[in-house]
Amino acid sequence: MDYLKSGLKSVLGAQADSQQPTAAETVERLVERVQTSTLLDDRRDACRALKSMSKKFRVEVGAQAMDALIYVIEMDRNDAEIVGYALDALSNVISGPQDDEDYIEGQEEQDLGTQFTEIYIKRTENVTLLLDLLEEFDFKVRWPAVKLFTGLLECRPKELQECVLVSPMGVSRLMDLLSDSREVIRNDTLLLLVNLTKGNANIQKIVAFENAFDKLLDIIAEEGYSDGGVVVEDSMAVLLNLLKNNSSNQNFFKEGSYIQRLTPYFELQGDSSGGDMGWSAQKVSNLHLMLQVIRTLVSPNNPLQVISSCQKVMNQSGLLERLCNILMASGVPADILTETINTVAEVIRGHHANQEYFATVSAPSSPPRPAIVVLLMSMVNEKQQFVLRCAVLYCFQCFLYKNELGQAQIVQTLLPTSADVTTITAGQLLCGGLFSLDCLSNWFAAVALSHSLVDNPTQKEQLLRVQLATSVGNPPISLMKQCTTILQQGGKVQTRLGLLMLLSTWLAHSTQAVSHFLSIPTNVPYLTSQVGLAEGDEHEDLVQGLCAFLLGICIEFNDDSVPSFTRENLCQLILKRIGQETFFDKLGSVSKHELYSRAAQKPHLKYKQASEVLFDYEFCRLFKSLEGAVIRAVQPKPKDLVNGPESNMTVQQHSLLQQYKDVIREQDQRLNELQKEFTELKSESEKSQSHIEEMTSTIQQLRDQNALLKAQRVASQSTERSGSPSSTDINNLQHEKEELQKQLENLEKNLKEQKDSCEKLKKELEEQKEKKQAEAQKQEPLVNDSELIGTIEQQRQEITELKQTISRLEEEVKTKKEISEEKQGELSKLAEEKRRLQQRLARVNDKNQKLEDEKSRIQKEKQKIQEELDSTKKEQEDLLILLTEQDNKLTTYKKKLRELGEKVEDDDEDDLNEDEGNDDEDIDEVEE
Repeated sequence: MDYLKSGLKSVLGAQADSQQPTAAETVERLVERVQTSTLLDDRRDACRALKSMSKKFRVEVGAQAMDALIYVIEMDRNDAEIVGYALDALSNVISGPQDDEDYIEGQEEQDLGTQFTEIYIKRTENVTLLLDLLEEFDFKVRWPAVKLFTGLLECRPKELQECVLVSPMGVSRLMDLLSDSREVIRNDTLLLLVNLTKGNANIQKIVAFENAFDKLLDIIAEEGYSDGGVVVEDSMAVLLNLLKNNSSNQNFFKEGSYIQRLTPYFELQGDSSGGDMGWSAQKVSNLHLMLQVIRTLVSPNNPLQVISSCQKVMNQSGLLERLCNILMASGVPADILTETINTVAEVIRGHHANQEYFATVSAPSSPPRPAIVVLLMSMVNEKQQFVLRCAVLYCFQCFLYKNELGQAQIVQTLLPTSADVTTITAGQLLCGGLFSLDCLSNWFAAVALSHSLVDNPTQKEQLLRVQLATSVGNPPISLMKQCTTILQQGGKVQTRLGLLMLLSTWLAHSTQAVSHFLSIPTNVPYLTSQVGLAEGDEHEDLVQGLCAFLLGICIEFNDDSVPSFTRENLCQLILKRIGQETFFDKLGSVSKHELYSRAAQKPHLKYKQASEVLFDYEFCRLFKSLEGAVIRAVQPKPKDLVNGPESNMTVQQHSLLQQYKDVIREQDQRLNELQKEFTELKSESEKSQSHIEEMTSTIQQLRDQNALLKAQRVASQSTERSGSPSSTDINNLQHEKEELQKQLENLEKNLKEQKDSCEKLKKELEEQKEKKQAEAQKQEPLVNDSELIGTIEQQRQEITELKQTISRLEEEVKTKKEISEEKQGELSKLAEEKRRLQQRLARVNDKNQKLEDEKSRIQKEKQKIQEELDSTKKEQEDLLILLTEQDNKLTTYKKKLRELGEKVEDDDEDDLNEDEGNDDEDIDEVEE
């Protein structure tokens, strides 16, 4: 501090102790010195003082000196030292003193930096000037410029990103800094790029195509991969920003074979058996970021093509194998193990080859156990960390996603088998978790088991065969019976929700499972009682809503094989016991819940605490797809159908009416088929007619040509000089005529066949109509009930309406075709516009190239002129040296003259300069 005071005194001048200036006054004087001083040293000293004061007095220096410091940077760019002082001062004003370990930036300081940043970037020329300074190789300029740019990005990232985008070579200049041999500049550039690439897809693409992936991976390799320091972490952060939610960069990363270069990153090098030894906090952070990079490449939110190609490369390059090794290793920290499980899950999700490989992975235990079994043991263990259990469930779900073979293998472990009973299987673990006392284990096991049934009707039927042993001496009971028994016993909300989701997935699209469920007498009364309960707390409403959904599934997929619970009986039960409005309210409350909306967004289980575990992504998809069908199934039929003719019919009449309906349905189907065939034949007939007309026109032309040739032959025969015609030509013409006549006959024959076929089809259509009317007339007397006749007429009217609907749909298809043709025309226009823009871009590129060439030529001329100027300056310096030597000689001569007694006056100096030769002669005479 004393040094600072002495420095300020030397710049400002010493003052009396009673008049010590304030910080604002000191800054004001320093700014005045910067602006008015003509000597570079004075301005440099003032900038050095401002840099020192900016650490303690950010407000004063930022408010008064910012413009002056920017002016110094603009005008004194040739002096690296003063530019460095100015940049350091601005950096301290924007970000605070970064080299001060005791400095802690609070909210007020952040707001202050944001305000000064807004002042600085108000003129875009300031940002451009800063980008130009990054090209300076001098360490005193480049490093402060990088720090200042990083500080500006931290305060106002969006505005700085826009400025960089509009700068012609802005991103290229920043990327060149990664190649700097000085590590401190390279490392600070990584921090700069972390802020620059955050949330801007355009900058991410430009940075990627500036060879960023190669440079970053080279830095990671040089620093030692996961064993590296914070530089590896910063490099991974930039890599993550470039790839996240950017399918273009993801494709570029995959096609550039960069995924293969990630494999060495996951070599544990002996850490797998040494507890937590070697797992430093920095290594954990580095590995965690790299796992996030891999998950970004195979995230379910990416396009399916990108996901599949990346998954394939990860398997072929051995990356999946390395990840599985970490998964099965011992001593891996819990957060790394959790993230690795999530990463493996997304690498195998929906990819059959990767799922098959994962099924073969075994833990290094004695005896070896499959990785799936080891993971499920952790999932149903209530002592394990919550996030780890969620990760295991997500991995299990991804293993079964679109994997019918894997689903069959899981269900097979639940069926009776002659295998070794001492071997722990996935089915045993799921059953153990399903009937555990831990409600979270119940939910995890129920959801995991439901995923083995998703979109797989075969396994739903197989699961009905599962029998569970109870106490000794009692017969086994089915899995569904046990699940419903636990559900009816009550318990915690998570247990009941898990079982209800399992049962809903099991029964959906499976009439056999619905029949099995309805055959258990206590199930329907339990569901109706739950749905009919008065409103309870928030979670009880969810249970009641899922009970309503399960009851609706029993109606929608009911084949009426259980007499006491047919579709009609269940609908009447809902109307009488629950009420239609109450049923719909309870059903609708599920999709309105916040946790349902959150779970329906993406497959990954991202719960913060155990109380949030209520819904599963696949169940939300099922609920969304079937909610409308359940509502339609429960809604009563219109009154005119409920109280219409059918309600008053006997069983025999109803049976006979059903036969009429079947006949009408078959005839209507046949009629539609005939109409379709007639339309196709009519289209073919029109095409044939058009073709015949074309051929007729061609034949007529050939006939005209034939007549012309005949006339020419007659003319040639009448002229003796032309000689007799060639018999070969005549034969050719006759042969050609015969061929054309044959073609004409064939075409006329085909046309006749087409017409006959059309006539035949029309007759068949008329016969079908007459037959249909005759059968209807013949069958009408069988039923004396006039209401039955009205029903048949109504069916006919429906057929007429269906025909009208078909005509309307054909008109809509025609309209859509016209719209498609219009869109095609617009597409052609856009393609033409794109071609013109590409031509303009090519011209602009040519113009830019010419400007670059002109710039290069001007630079060369400037360099040549500079060299000439330096040469001239050197000659002037030589002349000054000669003049100085001449002056010394004159002084010596004058001294000698005075010693010899000659009188020499000072005024004679001009005369001596005018005639140097005369002086030399006088001196020689005096010496003689």
